[in-house]
Amino acid sequence: MECKKEKNLDFCNCSYPCGTKGVCCDCLHKHLRSKQLPACCFPDEVEKTYDRSFDAFARAWGL
Repeated sequence: MECKKEKNLDFCNCSYPCGTKGVCCDCLHKHLRSKQLPACCFPDEVEKTYDRSFDAFARAWGL
């Protein structure tokens, strides 16, 4: 399957410089290994805190 990195960058709101930006499958695997979610799961104002925890996700979305 072809990676759509350039297209993914159009909607990637991650402000952290890393090697997986735009490569969603790698980004997701990296974060799940650390019991986190990637930036695209969070509103922009929460993303900027770099707290990618499941708890931060639940707070951000009122769950």
